Amino acid sequence: MKKILIADDHPDIRRLLSITLGGEYQIFEASDGVSALQALREHRPDALVLDIMMPGALDGLQVLDRVKADPDLKSTLVAMVTARGQAADYRAGQEHGADAYFIKPFSPLQVVNWLREKLK
Repeated sequence: MKKILIADDHPDIRRLLSITLGGEYQIFEASDGVSALQALREHRPDALVLDIMMPGALDGLQVLDRVKADPDLKSTLVAMVTARGQAADYRAGQEHGADAYFIKPFSPLQVVNWLREKLK
């Protein structure tokens, strides 16, 4: 079974995605950047759904930078989710190596369909 890590500081977003994805994938959750990196190293998920704005020492873009710089993690698919939908934010996600970018509020089915396509 493919594994997905959902890293978002909003428990409702994590719950919504976990419920939507849980039937098809093994789900892990993190509420901040530091715990996301720990979970990535521990569980080696196939994909990461990552909020850009998270509290603590690392925001989503910093986590993404570390994922892409780590030889063991750099092949992980990364979908950024954010409330910030400005063009500059989208470009920043692309420049940091995000594979997809979803703007909140988003339909969980958008994420599910993207993951299904990418994790075939």
